[in-house]
This record gives sequence, C-alpha cells and structure tokens, in this order.
Amino acid sequence: MKISERAQAVPPSATIAVTARAKALKAQGVDVVSFGAGEPDFDTPDYIKEAAIKALKAGETKYTAAAGIPQLKKAIAEKLKRDNGLDYTAEQVIVNIGGKHSVYEAMQAVLDAGDEVILPTPYWVTYPETIKLAGARPKIIKTNKENDYKVAPAQLEEALTNKTAMLVLNSPNNPGGFTYSPAELGAIAGVLEGTNVYVLSDEMYEKLVYGDTKFVSFASLSDDAYKRTLTLNGCSKTFAMTGWRIGYAAGPLDVIKAMGRLQSHMTSNAVTFIQHAVIAALQEPTAGEAIEKMRIEFERRARFMAERLNAINGVTCSEVTGAFYCFPDVSAYFGREIGGVKIGGSMDFAKALLEQANVAVVPGAPFGCDNNVRLSFACSMEQITEGLDRIEKWLSR
Repeated sequence: MKISERAQAVPPSATIAVTARAKALKAQGVDVVSFGAGEPDFDTPDYIKEAAIKALKAGETKYTAAAGIPQLKKAIAEKLKRDNGLDYTAEQVIVNIGGKHSVYEAMQAVLDAGDEVILPTPYWVTYPETIKLAGARPKIIKTNKENDYKVAPAQLEEALTNKTAMLVLNSPNNPGGFTYSPAELGAIAGVLEGTNVYVLSDEMYEKLVYGDTKFVSFASLSDDAYKRTLTLNGCSKTFAMTGWRIGYAAGPLDVIKAMGRLQSHMTSNAVTFIQHAVIAALQEPTAGEAIEKMRIEFERRARFMAERLNAINGVTCSEVTGAFYCFPDVSAYFGREIGGVKIGGSMDFAKALLEQANVAVVPGAPFGCDNNVRLSFACSMEQITEGLDRIEKWLSR
C-alpha cells in the first residue's frame, strides 16, 4: 500500500523525537537529564482543574460550535483587550486544539500554491512543514547571533516579492529565547505598510519575559498592523496546560470565518469541558500571582543556564529575554572528535551528547540554525546543574 507524497515529505518533529529517545533511555534505567521538552514543569493550577471537573459534572460533554463556545470567545476577546490592547469581537476569535492546530489552520485559510512565506531563522520546527502542507514555499531569512538572531527590517524588505503572502513572527521566540522590542516590531510593521502580506504573530510565550523586556502584540502597533495580523496564543505555556490542547487565534473576520469552516470538517470543536476550564483560567482574579511565580522562577533559571553555558570554553549563548530556552552556538566543536564520534553539525552533537553523556538537547538544524542546540530550562535547578556539569565534562574531552 502506498503512502502519499505529502505525508512522506513531512519529517517527524525534532523536539518530540529527542524527548521520545530520552524517555526510552530512562525506561531502560539510564539516568538521563533531558533539556528537550518545551513544557513547564509546573502543574496546571488547581482552580483550572476544578473548573474542568465542575463542567464535567454539569454535563458539559456535548458538541459545541466548531469555533468554540460564545462565553469562551468573549473571554478571549476580553483578555486580548485587557492584556494586549487589541479590540477584537468574539466573532473574530476561534478556539483551536493547541497552538499547532492554530498555525496549521491559519495557513490553510490564507495560503495558496505558489505563495511565499517569509520565515526568519531560528524558527519553530512546525512552521516550515505547515507552510509546505498549504502548498506554499518557505522563504528563509538567515539571521545571526550578532543581532541576537532577530530579522532586520532591511532583510525583510529585500525578501519581499509579489509572491510574498505572509511573514511569520514568533516573539518571545522558540527556540531562540529572544524577544523583539516594541521599536524593532514597529520597524518591521513599517516595512510591511502598503503590502498585502499577512503577519502570523505567534505570541504563545507572551507572559514569560525577563529583565527589562516589554512584550507587545504586533497587531497593537498600528491600524495597518491590526488589519494584516493573525494573533495566535493559547494556554499551554502561561497556565502550564500543554496536555489540555487549547489554542486560539484572533484576526480579520473573513479569515477567522474561513478557519471556522475548515475546523468544522477537520476536528469540530475543542473538548467541551476544557473550554469551560479555560474561561476560568482567563477570568480568575488570582491567576496573575501563579503566572508571576512561574515567570520569576524561569527568569532565575534562564540567567543561571546562560551564564554556565557561556563559561564553557567554545560555547556562546545570547541573553535570554523570553520563553524558556537557551540556544547556544556550539559550532566551535564541529570537526572535532568526541568519544570516537566526529562532530559534523548539531545533529551529530546532540546524538553524541545523549548517547555518551546522557544529556538530551535538541539539534539546531531543524530550527534553521545548524550551529546551535536548544536547551529547555523547564526543569528543576538540580536537573539543570547536573546536566550542565555533564555537558562541560563531556566537552572537556
């Protein structure tokens, strides 16, 4: 029996593959320190769990409208107004089954075969695959560590053509751990004025920013930015709800309606009782305290991990201003042999590190940056310290 060319062309997620290999080794009794998983090690707050249980007991187990229940869409619109200064009606909001679903559906709704999508490196591994599944072509812009891996307005302007349909922006960034400032985003918005280019603004890590970093939604920058932007967010990172699978998108009404039509044939609604739990997540008066507690702890880990990495000979790590990842450049070790294995790039580096030192990191190649590897600090300080000790000892060989 044959497999479609479409399916054959899609590689497995690098982040999930690394996590799966680390779990397999742990199951064999190997003491693995995993920096692979992109999920908070905090538990979902009790008030959200209780709201889900209450909804279950109340019989909230039936179908809803594909785009989500009106109460939740209204709560999301209120959140976007309160936190992000964005005026969306409930009709301009759709509830999706996680952030990946939001990205996939948005691209399916606006991209056609032959369209180009500008994708700056480093990018989340799912973006290029969802672009290609929509029949479009990723147009990669290479960034560099001297500019903290951010795309410059001049680079964007040079990349624009009459085929450009979308720019993908992710700030705070996975895997880079950097965040665009309001001024930097404003400069990008200025380049796009007068074009017909959509902006897919993935803001999943908006609450996890550090130091003097100020988060701003791209759509809030100007009327022009508002009209061209699809704002994507969710509960996975902010509320430690990765397994609950809830994301959402807001944007131009015609696009959101198109996404809703697709969703009606794709998945129908997100899980009904979980939608009611998300209302509680967004409206709970004490939610900010739990989020801030998590943010402060991640900030502490970010500083510690970046400092330790920069102290290792040949490793350079940019300052982490958002999300929960360090993205060090380890290319100084390429061409060398460690434990009998010649390191040709990030894939070799990550594989050898896992097999020889029992530390799991994600290679940078699937993110568009082969000189780097990604380390998640969404794990305990004890695990971080032990893992970094092992990496330092391994590289000293």
